[in-house]
Amino acid sequence: MVSNTLKNICSIVLVIILMASCYRKQYPVVVKSIIIHDTVVVHLPPVPIVPPTTTNPIDSLLFDVHNAASPNFNLRKPCFIIIHHTAQDSCAQTFYTFSLERTKVSAHYVIGRDGRKYHLLNDYLRAWHAGVSKWGTIADMNSCSIGIELDNNGKEPFSGAQINTLLVLLDTLKKMYNIPTSNFIGHADIAPRRKDDPSIFFPWKLLSEKGFGLWQDSITPSINVDSSFNSLEALRIIGYDISDSTAAIIAFKRHFMKDESSKTLNEWDKKTLFNLYKKYL
Repeated sequence: MVSNTLKNICSIVLVIILMASCYRKQYPVVVKSIIIHDTVVVHLPPVPIVPPTTTNPIDSLLFDVHNAASPNFNLRKPCFIIIHHTAQDSCAQTFYTFSLERTKVSAHYVIGRDGRKYHLLNDYLRAWHAGVSKWGTIADMNSCSIGIELDNNGKEPFSGAQINTLLVLLDTLKKMYNIPTSNFIGHADIAPRRKDDPSIFFPWKLLSEKGFGLWQDSITPSINVDSSFNSLEALRIIGYDISDSTAAIIAFKRHFMKDESSKTLNEWDKKTLFNLYKKYL
């Protein structure tokens, strides 16, 4: 841990020296850093704008670069939580996968079967957990979400200890970032063509009862679905990408019906969808 910190500090110092050597004295470089959790985030804000005093092309270029910079920025603020299962057999296997540059995959948190929580990446940084995905009009979910991986191969129930830790973490994140209740979703919801996680074993109803994600009201046979109700349009309004309607239907049924065996919506499914659709209007 110490050696990595020293390496990071040395790298930062080297960057500062190199940048400073590129500027004349009237263009000072000011470096600020902040620490969030255990991660050092370094900001190189724009230097003061000093109009060129000569017609030297280099001075003019530097002036243009400085004009292009701005002090008006802050760290990204996550507004979605995406829940995954690792599809691997242990946390150690997952950590190894994340450590390989060629995999191009990471997540902010991993929760083990024993309930132990691992915070791998600062919440404000962009993890590579969502991949090619879409929810509503957002086509870059990595840039606006926190990814939580549950150590689970996708073929078994999630442990009680694991879900308890998840609920505590979700409560913390929801309060910290003011995340809307509807914005707690699964990887399969945002990438229905490619993913099936978390599996049908995941307790979405329990999460909803705790305030994380929406769930349908009690459905009774007496509920009538309007004859003009458009199922695909309802899926789109909820957030699903309906460019592949079959994949969207399967993802919806996996999440809300605990069923991924059917590719069509039966009458009961439509009642459920209609009930949820009204919550998103």
